[in-house]
Amino acid sequence: MITAVVLFEFKGRSRAEAQKLFQESAPRYRTAPGLVRKYYLYDGAEGRAGGAYLWKTRADAETMYDAAWRRSLKERYGAEPQVMLFETPVIVDNALGAVESY
Repeated sequence: MITAVVLFEFKGRSRAEAQKLFQESAPRYRTAPGLVRKYYLYDGAEGRAGGAYLWKTRADAETMYDAAWRRSLKERYGAEPQVMLFETPVIVDNALGAVESY
C-alpha cells in the first residue's frame, strides 16, 4: 500500500468554500483505479488544504498525479500541489477492529 499526502496553498478560503469545492471534485475519485480511500484536508489557520490518499500500488498513485491532474488542481484551487508518497507497511483500522500488514 502507498499513502500519498498532497498539500497546496489555500489562503483566504473558508471551510464552507473548501467543503463545496471538495464535494464537487469527489466523483472523480470514485472510479480512480487502485484508490482505496481519500481524505480531504483543510487548515484554515495555516491557509492550506490537500488530501491523504491510500493507494493499492505506487503505480496507481503515480498514474493519478500526472501533468493533467496537476494542471486541473492548479486551475481549481489556484496553487501548485506538493505530492509526497510513502510506503504503508502497517495500517491500524479501528473501524474494522483490525491491524493489517502489507
